[in-house]
Amino acid sequence: MTDTDRHQPSSVPLVDADRTALPSYRLPALDQDFLLGDSMRGVRFMLEYAKAEEALRDWSVRSTIVVFGSARVRENGPGRQAFWYEEARTFGRIASERGGALKPHGKVRDNVIATGGGPGIMEAANRGAADAGAPSIGFNISLPHEQAPNAYSTPDLTFRFHYFAMRKMHLAMRANALVVFPGGFGTLDELFEILNLRITNKAPPVTTVMLDRNFWETVINFDALIDHGMIDRADCSVFRYAESAEEIWDILATTDLTAHSG
Repeated sequence: MTDTDRHQPSSVPLVDADRTALPSYRLPALDQDFLLGDSMRGVRFMLEYAKAEEALRDWSVRSTIVVFGSARVRENGPGRQAFWYEEARTFGRIASERGGALKPHGKVRDNVIATGGGPGIMEAANRGAADAGAPSIGFNISLPHEQAPNAYSTPDLTFRFHYFAMRKMHLAMRANALVVFPGGFGTLDELFEILNLRITNKAPPVTTVMLDRNFWETVINFDALIDHGMIDRADCSVFRYAESAEEIWDILATTDLTAHSG
């Protein structure tokens, strides 16, 4: 049968039951084949924005502090992993206790811990918020490995995304600060995304703090980028280094943690 034949009216009449069973008769909102088709990609993108946005509003979340870091770090891991995990957990608790997430301020919550929702550093930061009795957010992404929601993000604020772009948008759009712990490709991707938004003035002037200066200066040679004329030295002023959770908070406390609180 050719495509032309397939779209010609049938000479054999269908009974009513047959018509109601046809895919064309399904309500569009209940037709998964239709919703998951190429033509509905924009609608799916919009749905990923709207679902999380509605839940965050229900919880009165006005602003966040975003914590990035490796999913591979373990609480009892080798080398510096145990230290990084504990500092992320401590920071999640400190920020939740002191930043406005624990109790609504004027019917809103500010500086709520938000992570990628997975294991490792993300788990540690969500766990710290849970230690303080505060809500925290997990913006998960569908991946073949590593990604599953950790046990510490608030259940109502634990989301799953298909599109990296929409996940990144939700991570960035309410952030009053970005705290970056050691990590790999995913962490670097998120870090440079935020730095680029800041340098190009596509995002408010939020503070970015990177824990463990030795790690970051070993992994990224910012001086080489400057020497080769790829960035200006002034570009490096958009981030700072810290060596502990308390130092991270001390830095944030001297900045304006209200970029998304107006």
